[in-house]
Amino acid sequence: MTEKYNDLIGEILKNSDTKDLPGKGKPLPNNYYQQDIFQNFQKIAKDAGFLPPWLELQKEISQLVHQAKEKEDMNKINKKIKDYNKICPFSMQRYPISFEGLEKAKEIW
Repeated sequence: MTEKYNDLIGEILKNSDTKDLPGKGKPLPNNYYQQDIFQNFQKIAKDAGFLPPWLELQKEISQLVHQAKEKEDMNKINKKIKDYNKICPFSMQRYPISFEGLEKAKEIW
């Protein structure tokens, strides 16, 4: 390396073959400038089929809740809910469920 600092992304781009990328040399779409970087990332990720880890966990919990038949299943589900609450947005957090409240939880999840 000849630079005084480590530019990892720059090195990757220099060494990559960018000649035949789709859209190269074309202007960016107008809506690209109307959103911030994070919103653009979210749209591109969504279009590519990417799900955030907390949404994947939400689907897994939903399946477990709908398959639950015994009290022992609640421990596994509540552990997953605790993990889910650690990584999801605050407004999406959920309370642990009890076996008595299983039918209500099936409606929510």
